[in-house]
Amino acid sequence: MNAQELRDKTPDQLREQLTELKKEQFNLRFQAATGQLENPARMKTVRRNAARVLTILNEKAASAADAE
Repeated sequence: MNAQELRDKTPDQLREQLTELKKEQFNLRFQAATGQLENPARMKTVRRNAARVLTILNEKAASAADAE
């Protein structure tokens, strides 16, 4: 997932994707705590993707506020 793909999505789609990423992050943390995590690098990837989505959402909110 790159930033350009995210910029093409609507804010609702971004919020939905953020919710999915947060759920996945929770599941990965749970797996890590119980010793069942197969790919520890996935935690870093999910965390960074969630940060990307939040950044794009904030950019969109700022541009909408400037347009008004």
